[in-house]
Amino acid sequence: MVRETTEAHGGEVTIMSATTVAPALPLQEHRLPLSNLDLLLPPIDVGVFFCYLHPAPTAAALKEALAKVLVAYYPLAGEVVANGDGEPELLCTCRGVDFTEASAGDTELRELRLGIVDEGIDKLVPSKKAGVMSVQVKISPTWSRSQSLSAAAPSSAALSTTGSATRLLLQHVPRRMGRRSPWWLRTTGPDLPPLPSVPARPIPALIDRLFSPLSSAPPPPPATVAATAVNRIYHIATADVAALQSTAGPGRTKLEAFTAHLWQLCSKAASAHQHLCCMGMVVDGRARMSPDGAMKAYFGNVLTITYGVTSTDDLRRRMALADVADDVHRWVREAATDEHFRGLIDWVEALRPKPAAARAYLGGTGGNKATACIVSSGMSFPVREINFGTGLPAFASYHFPWPAGAAYVMPMPSARGDGEWVVYVHAAPELVKVIEEEPTVFKVLENSYVFG
Repeated sequence: MVRETTEAHGGEVTIMSATTVAPALPLQEHRLPLSNLDLLLPPIDVGVFFCYLHPAPTAAALKEALAKVLVAYYPLAGEVVANGDGEPELLCTCRGVDFTEASAGDTELRELRLGIVDEGIDKLVPSKKAGVMSVQVKISPTWSRSQSLSAAAPSSAALSTTGSATRLLLQHVPRRMGRRSPWWLRTTGPDLPPLPSVPARPIPALIDRLFSPLSSAPPPPPATVAATAVNRIYHIATADVAALQSTAGPGRTKLEAFTAHLWQLCSKAASAHQHLCCMGMVVDGRARMSPDGAMKAYFGNVLTITYGVTSTDDLRRRMALADVADDVHRWVREAATDEHFRGLIDWVEALRPKPAAARAYLGGTGGNKATACIVSSGMSFPVREINFGTGLPAFASYHFPWPAGAAYVMPMPSARGDGEWVVYVHAAPELVKVIEEEPTVFKVLENSYVFG
């Protein structure tokens, strides 16, 4: 038995056992290079956790399912190594996935303040020590009330999108075993037919605005900025989402309206020397590059990170929500094209093996004079389908306390299935204060929201 104890609000979380789950079938060791679009993003860890009320899935059942799933998702049982040029790639072995079982002693899950992530919820999500992914199950002391399953997909920013992680989780679900295997293409990018001959487009200018070689990117903010960030989980009512979209104007999506609202809130949290506000959005290119849906099984990144920069004064005083939403729609639309993603693949190829950086993380064209925030949508996450055979989750959320200065916001559907949103926020205390004190759609997550 492995016993590793950490403090959490309401009690201690103790690691009771730690094992490694290997694929159910043997695998010949080989290396799998990352695609050009994988190489755009840093190797940071992204987690997702689920809370199940009794009866909850057992650790034994999850281990058995995971071993079967890893036969198709075999790269996740390996590890990330460097190739001869110093670029990351996957060493596919049968190393397996770290699987830990934890206990909170006499503390029930309902006693943890789910919305205040830093007080204990972060202990539910495993810390990857090695490999590509890790899974942790936290067991309630009596099994009578609640249990939580938490899983982290480390290095997912460089290895998989939210959609890819979703497919992995759905493969765990017993009734979905036998779904189509993932597409592990790793050359330069998706193997699609060449574009027809068309007039030259200003795609390189857009790419140069969104990305730069890491060596020429502006310096990141001091480490103390990231160290002071806090993590929260909020929920947004269905009616508030609809009202935002209505106010944003015709033709605007819910995510565009939400991003516009968040952009205005960020401007109010900017410091005195930050006269600009940079708002970024992660855009998935699967449907743009493959309208016929051929890339749905592709496990990897097909992402770009677009952004806009506007003065904080304009956002606070001169621009209505509809005006801000118009701006969001404009810079999202210009990046959400097949041509942009194809051009991005070529741009990375010309840059290799030098690493790249997304300018949105560093304030975009505003640099260190801009406060920065990124929205990464998980609204396609089928949380109501993550049923391991004992029932649907009572709650689910992302967990992403990344080590950077920009705020990061990740909305996803509520596990209640009523159209509400659950929003994970990693941000400076000043932005969290604005979110919680200004008139806003964000509602503090009380435990009654989950447990009644």
